[in-house]
Amino acid sequence: MWHTYHTVTTPDEALQLLAQHREKARIVAGATDIILEIERGVRKGIDTLVDITRVPGLDSITLTDYDRVRLGPLVTHNHCVASKLVVERALPLAQACWEVGAPQIRNRATVAGNLITASPANDTITPLMALDAVVTLASVRERRCVPLREFYTGVRKTVMQPDEMLLDIGFPAMKADERGMFIKLALRRAQAISVVNVAVVVEFDASNGKALTEQPVARARIALGSVAPTIVRASEAEAYLVGKTLTPEFIARAGELARRAAHPIDDVRGSAEYRSEMVRVATMRALRAIVAGQERGWLPERPVMLWGQSAGRAASPEKPLVHANGAPIVTQINGRTYTLHGANDKTLLRMLREDAGLIGTKEGCAEGECGACTVFLDGAAVMSCMVPAPRAHGAPIITVEGLAAGATGPLHPIQQAFVDEGAVQCGYCTPGFLMAGAKLLEEQPHPDKWDIEQAITGNLCRCTGYYKIVAAFAKASRLSR
Repeated sequence: MWHTYHTVTTPDEALQLLAQHREKARIVAGATDIILEIERGVRKGIDTLVDITRVPGLDSITLTDYDRVRLGPLVTHNHCVASKLVVERALPLAQACWEVGAPQIRNRATVAGNLITASPANDTITPLMALDAVVTLASVRERRCVPLREFYTGVRKTVMQPDEMLLDIGFPAMKADERGMFIKLALRRAQAISVVNVAVVVEFDASNGKALTEQPVARARIALGSVAPTIVRASEAEAYLVGKTLTPEFIARAGELARRAAHPIDDVRGSAEYRSEMVRVATMRALRAIVAGQERGWLPERPVMLWGQSAGRAASPEKPLVHANGAPIVTQINGRTYTLHGANDKTLLRMLREDAGLIGTKEGCAEGECGACTVFLDGAAVMSCMVPAPRAHGAPIITVEGLAAGATGPLHPIQQAFVDEGAVQCGYCTPGFLMAGAKLLEEQPHPDKWDIEQAITGNLCRCTGYYKIVAAFAKASRLSR
């Protein structure tokens, strides 16, 4: 793993460390990609992590005087889903963020990190490409702005230099005469990477007084994901739509032209032929939804976040911190202060189990797929297998051992409901489900069935069909009242 972990309080501190360590250092924002890449040997030679997660102001979403939306480097996927500005002025981005992983992942994973990982299957790149996004890269040498279309040089490759940090993502806010939609096709509804994804943004010529979607197209932007080494634009389809109304005939032709822009491969998730056909289908679906005024699609009015009242925001440390060579991690777990040594190069999951002796949090997959390791960090539900242990320094943590009111006190309503409804089978996944349920009840005391199902999209159980678990969530809501 890594050797030295720096927690910084300003971007300049981060840039100085990157200039010093260059290829051996990486920025930690969400860490949901970098931890897995280090463990799997995808990123070799990294010995220094630079944690910017507690730098004030980097998680802001703003609208500038020039009608541009700006996202800071710590803006998470859940921040975008919860942002009225993003939903109203950049709907395809909000939809893509909602499709990423599960609530626990979206509470940590950042949009900036999704861009930098540079996988052609990453969901947020596609809408940002369609929105003509520009990224600002900073180093101690200079700042430069790079259009997202010029940011990628290949699979998991970008123009970023080793000493650079992504400081800002900006794009024009969608105007009143623009409509857009993001569509993702995957092997399941949650916790799955894209087989194909498509983002469509259409600007109409609103000069003839008719209903907006009966106007001719003034400009179209169609971006395609998971069908080429990088995210690509369907330029031929975009040009074809200009001057045309979105009739079934023209929509069908645009879908066929979009298909031509795809150059997919065969892999275990889908054949090249299937992917090409799904580009055509998804492009047509998005255009039809825009015509019908149904472009919001699956995006809920009241999304389940699992971040309670905190929105996952953490207090900044008073000074920069360095964890190396046995420096202690001092943290508060379940209301008790722990001083732990020897965990600086571990994940939060391993620290809780091996150093704090709290074995209720389980390791099922160690890659953010199963949810058995769910804990609360700074008030938000996260997968502890994807959080570096030093991030816990000075932070409040709640594990499953902390849900009940003391050793002899009553169980938390979600715990009692699991007992009453027989929702516990082998028990291995149960701690993660309990943590998701407790946070859901804090956030939405009266969840409906859809809320419950969304809350557990990040939690897997191999013993049941989830019926008893869903029933326990519903009963816990009644017990809480």
